[in-house]
Amino acid sequence: MKAIILEEPGKFQQIKIDKPQSPLAHEVMLKIRQLGVCGTDLHAYNGKQPFFSYPRILGHEIAAEVVEIGVDVKHLKIGDLCSVNPGINRIEDQAVRRGKTNCGTSLSLIGVHEDGAMQEYINHPADLVFPANDLSLDQIALIEPLAIGSHAVERADIKPEDIVLIIGAGPIGIGTVAMALLKAAKVMVLDMNQNRLDFISQKFPSVETIQLNDNVEETLKERLNGDLPTVILDATGNKASMEKCIDYIAPSGTIVYIGLFIGDVTFHDPLFHRKEVTLKSSRNAVATDFEKLIRLLKAGLVSIDGLVTHRLPFETLHENFTKLYLPEERVIKAVIEF
Repeated sequence: MKAIILEEPGKFQQIKIDKPQSPLAHEVMLKIRQLGVCGTDLHAYNGKQPFFSYPRILGHEIAAEVVEIGVDVKHLKIGDLCSVNPGINRIEDQAVRRGKTNCGTSLSLIGVHEDGAMQEYINHPADLVFPANDLSLDQIALIEPLAIGSHAVERADIKPEDIVLIIGAGPIGIGTVAMALLKAAKVMVLDMNQNRLDFISQKFPSVETIQLNDNVEETLKERLNGDLPTVILDATGNKASMEKCIDYIAPSGTIVYIGLFIGDVTFHDPLFHRKEVTLKSSRNAVATDFEKLIRLLKAGLVSIDGLVTHRLPFETLHENFTKLYLPEERVIKAVIEF
C-alpha cells in the first residue's frame, strides 16, 4: 500500500509498505478516507515540532472507514465511518486508571510519537474509534481538533456570566470559540492575523475581535467598561502570549494553556497571587469530547462551514504541501483527500 513519509524536515517521500495484518482482538483495521492537516504537521515539516523524531509518517486528524474488526469489538461494524482518537496508552498507569487517558505517562500520539495515518490503512485500538455515520468526511476529519477545544473549555469550567478571551484564531482557537459559545458566555478573540479575525467575525457574529497591539490590557478595559476577562484560553503555544495572560486576566480568573512550546513560562508572582489566578493546562482530548462533538455536529449545534479552505490530494501531497505556508493562500484548514 502507499504511504507518505516525512524523511526529514522539508522532505516528503511517497513509499510502498505492507498493508497491516488482520487486527488483534481489541483492534480494527481502518481505511483512511481523509486527514486534517494540523499545526503539528506543519511544524514537523519545518523542523520545529517538540518531541518529534524523523523519519515519521504524519497524520492524526482522521476520517476513516472500518474494513476489518477484531473478535472482541462490539460497538463497530464494517463500513462504519469513524473519528479516531490518536492517543494510545501503552501502560494502564495511575492517570489512565483515574480516567485521565489524555495524561498517561506512556501516551503516544500516532503521527507524532509513532507513525500516523498518512497511509492507506492502519490498525488502531477499537476503544479509540468512534462511529460517526451520517457526518461528512470533512466533519469527521475535524472532530479531533474540535475535541481539543472542547476539552479546554471543560477545563475552564465556563459559566454564562463569564467573559471569555480566546487568544489565537487558528483551527484550535476557532474550535474553542465554537465550544465556548455553547456555554452562553461572552466571547472575545485576540490574534495578530487580521484575516483570521475577519473569519471569526464572519462565522461568529457575536464574538468581538481584537488585533494584537501594544496596549491589549487597555483595549480590553475599554471594550469591557473597565473590566477584564474572567477566563482566558491561550491556543498560541507562544511564550510571550502565554506570559501576558497574567496581565489580561481579571482577579480570581482562570487561565487555560492549550498550546505548548519547549521552554519555561515565567510571570510576576506577586501579581499572580494578588489576582488569585487559577492556572491550568489542557492536553489533547478524551473519549467524552469525541462523543460530544459527534452529537453536536449531527444536531447542527456546531458547524464547520467555511473552515476547510484547502484540499490536497494524497497522491500529490509532496508537491503541494508547501503552499500551506504562503500568507497569500489565507489557509484556515487544509484536508488531505484519499
